[in-house]
Amino acid sequence: MNEFGVDEAGKGPVLGPMVAACVVAQPDALPTGIDDSKKLSATRRESLATRLVQDPTVSVGVARISPARIDDPTTDMNTLTVAAHAEAISEVISSSMAGVVDGADTDPARFARRVTDRVSVPVEITAEHGADEAYPLVGAASVIAKVERDSAITALGAEYGDIGSGYPSDPTTRAFLAEYVGEHGHLPECARTSWKTAKEALAAAEQSALDSF
Repeated sequence: MNEFGVDEAGKGPVLGPMVAACVVAQPDALPTGIDDSKKLSATRRESLATRLVQDPTVSVGVARISPARIDDPTTDMNTLTVAAHAEAISEVISSSMAGVVDGADTDPARFARRVTDRVSVPVEITAEHGADEAYPLVGAASVIAKVERDSAITALGAEYGDIGSGYPSDPTTRAFLAEYVGEHGHLPECARTSWKTAKEALAAAEQSALDSF
């Protein structure tokens, strides 16, 4: 019987979307070598993602949460992560099914309940911390989500130039934001304006403008 696994990538970056993926399959039908995407090379992730997407016995659903949605003051990242998991599940599941999601909450059981409540069909969900390592289907979802997130960053790089990884700790990302704000006077659309790193880039540009007087 088919089951499903769900995971997300890109909760922490200052640039680009958060992406969640749901993989539906029989666990023993998955390619060998699936693991938490962070433990795999980019080449290995892309190879596995291609095999998963092209396998007729595997179904994949993807949900993207845009920077604008992340910046909405009426919501928060915990709620958006719940929404992303539920939307990825709803994208690919049309009948009652059981599955495991990576527990993106200090209380995995609470996270499972919240996701279940938002899915468009009846589902039985278990949430666990580290599920992407313990369950191949969640590991497969982790791989898909990471590859989709990386693809989004590659597309942004083609549009804006070298933006780095999009993470606040990346000097290339920070330099991109500083240079963009310095040139345009505002943040790029791909930035999460509510993130501290983005606010700091704006503040630095404003201070620089004041110092020039």
